[in-house]
Amino acid sequence: MNAAALTDAAKKFLKVKIVNKNYDVIVVGSGVAGLYCALNLKPDAKVLLLCKRQLTLSNSSLAQGGVAAVIDEENDSIASHQNDTLIAGGFKNNPDSLKLLVTKGPEEVRKLIDYNVDFDRDGNGNIHMTLEGGHSKPRILHHKDCTGREIVEKLIEAVKKLPNVTIMEDTMVCDLKKSAHGFSVDTLHVKENRREEYSAHFCLLATGGIGRVYKYTTNSKIATGDGIALAYRIGAKIKNLHLVQFHPTAFNNSNTRECFLISESVRGEGAYLLNCNKERFMDRYDERLELAPRDVVSQAIIKEEARTGSYKFYLDITYKPADFIRNRFPMIYQNLLKEGYDMTKDLIPVYPCQHYLMGGIDVGLHSETSIDGLYAAGECSHTGVHGNNRLASNSLLEALVFSKQAALDINEKLSGNLPEIIPYNFPIQTDPKPLPPGTRTEVRAIMQKAHFVVPNPAEALRGFERLRELKHFLDDGNFEVTPDFIEARSLTTVAYLMLKEMI
Repeated sequence: MNAAALTDAAKKFLKVKIVNKNYDVIVVGSGVAGLYCALNLKPDAKVLLLCKRQLTLSNSSLAQGGVAAVIDEENDSIASHQNDTLIAGGFKNNPDSLKLLVTKGPEEVRKLIDYNVDFDRDGNGNIHMTLEGGHSKPRILHHKDCTGREIVEKLIEAVKKLPNVTIMEDTMVCDLKKSAHGFSVDTLHVKENRREEYSAHFCLLATGGIGRVYKYTTNSKIATGDGIALAYRIGAKIKNLHLVQFHPTAFNNSNTRECFLISESVRGEGAYLLNCNKERFMDRYDERLELAPRDVVSQAIIKEEARTGSYKFYLDITYKPADFIRNRFPMIYQNLLKEGYDMTKDLIPVYPCQHYLMGGIDVGLHSETSIDGLYAAGECSHTGVHGNNRLASNSLLEALVFSKQAALDINEKLSGNLPEIIPYNFPIQTDPKPLPPGTRTEVRAIMQKAHFVVPNPAEALRGFERLRELKHFLDDGNFEVTPDFIEARSLTTVAYLMLKEMI
């Protein structure tokens, strides 16, 4: 096709064929899982790291509380961390994956210090450990209340120094195919509206969560389930998408879909959870009070709402010294000030909000999927470590441990003689149509009714039938491949799979 002959309207959908643009490994996603995998791949491996927007924009960057690991073996134990995780997960955790998580976790967390991650320390220079809901011991390493951002920034610095890693920001994966001896991705470079194809022997999906499938979420705007949808379309096993975690204490502001989190560590430092009458109420529902696991506290809030007839709930940490609050939670403090609340003096309005996905692309102990050569790590994967509900601050730990496992497995396979990749030939669209507006809004409304804290079976069945229609509409509609279309198709596919498991 001669580009000069294309109309202006068609030019932005031009597929630029790149000859011999092959890599050893393609990593999709730039959160902790994607970055840490890249850092642990062999230095002679040719790696392509695809980032949907900016490198710093990920759910990992939003993680506030910290990363859980048994660093203080005198006062804590691997067995205790394992047992706390089992209790939080309703004993539905995969025992082999969980054992790997808690035993390998401390080693990987210590390596973060080698990458200059600045964990907070006490007056004696020792790493400060805090307590969070569901933990029986203080084992949360943190950098104030922005631990995820600190880790991501330091890992980005390290990855940028690697000569074997090519980083592409503002690059969305339109499609993924299994090709001869590897994988091919069809990408959209968003700013240039340019389509390019790349291939590799191995592919790691580290695309994060599905938060934008809900009307309100603590997740970033890029959390649209892209990796799960890509894996599903090429036949990878997807498991337990219905296991969604709702964080009990998101800032209650219905004016925005992206609700910022009031970290678990605020309750860990002693904040009280109050009902509309400014009364503590968790003693009615669980003996662990405010430090019960997240699902327990979220369900208790819903029950208390039914009992009182009010959706107004608050966190109160005003009895703590003001300097302590400002120094321990500087980001939360500033975010609340912007909303007109001083957490040293005022109660903080909170309410449950979609936060995390325990299910995803099903993987084994090396983060391998059901498709040979395809790996998944981080929130888009299903390792089974979390069971029915994730224990606080185990998410960054899982991303570190299982992305490292993927890298080790890939390294071993790269040591052999691999055949030459034969790229998949993606077809060029002819006469694509613009996507009608409103698909994502409808999907969010369906999911908010069908599966918020306590599932609604009737709404789930009704919503599933509509989502099935929307999925076929998007899959078969020959729509222009734009960022809006890519995310709408991902969200619809993920929502369809979530409700399919429920009915």
